[in-house]
Amino acid sequence: MINIKFPENFEEMVRAAVSHYWNTRLSQQQKQQKSGTVDQGLRAAVTGGAQMDGFIELFARLITSTGLNTKFIQRKSSLELPGYFRPTKEWDLLVVKDGKLIAAIEAKSQVGPSFGNNFNNRTEEAMGSALDLWTAYREGAFHTSPHPFLGYFFMLEDCQASTRPVRVREPHFHVFPEFHGASYMKRYEIFCRKLVLERHYTASAFITSNRTDGPDGISSTPSEELSVENFAHALTAHVGGFIS
Repeated sequence: MINIKFPENFEEMVRAAVSHYWNTRLSQQQKQQKSGTVDQGLRAAVTGGAQMDGFIELFARLITSTGLNTKFIQRKSSLELPGYFRPTKEWDLLVVKDGKLIAAIEAKSQVGPSFGNNFNNRTEEAMGSALDLWTAYREGAFHTSPHPFLGYFFMLEDCQASTRPVRVREPHFHVFPEFHGASYMKRYEIFCRKLVLERHYTASAFITSNRTDGPDGISSTPSEELSVENFAHALTAHVGGFIS
């Protein structure tokens, strides 16, 4: 069994990723505002892919800590994988070695104010991506690849709108009790836990951060089982099995 040395500065790496997210987001928004396109400023801050680069870098460094050569890690290009219900899906990080899919990771975030619609979009997207990948896997799209690691990471803004209770409508049937009075933060926690419980994803991580302390790298973990550390251990343990 390969002995994997977990990075001693792991907590610092997480803080750096959180800080990168918020500072990049602010920089993107300010750049748009200075250019005179104020209405596009918030959208640029929401859609700018570079915001999540700190977390992708974190995952890449964890993978290389197993001894895997960096040439097997795709994080900037060549991120498409074949789907079953659609031709391809672009992931945020892939590990492909010797023609075998080892790992695929999706990293997402949400900042207010529209938590309701975005929650539905994010959950449907994550479930659809998993269904598409596993069905393609079943149909042999990845040739002789062993069962890959499928990871889902999510960071949510910690604010009044995301932490207050949300009512549910039940005009015909009762919703599951865990959703009664659950805030959007709690809904995301439930969602990420169920993604793993139902084996749609191998591991999931869920953290929160606010725009005041976030630029300094401060974040919280609502559920310990969904911590970045647990996610990292699951990822490195899986990848470590392919070191030779």
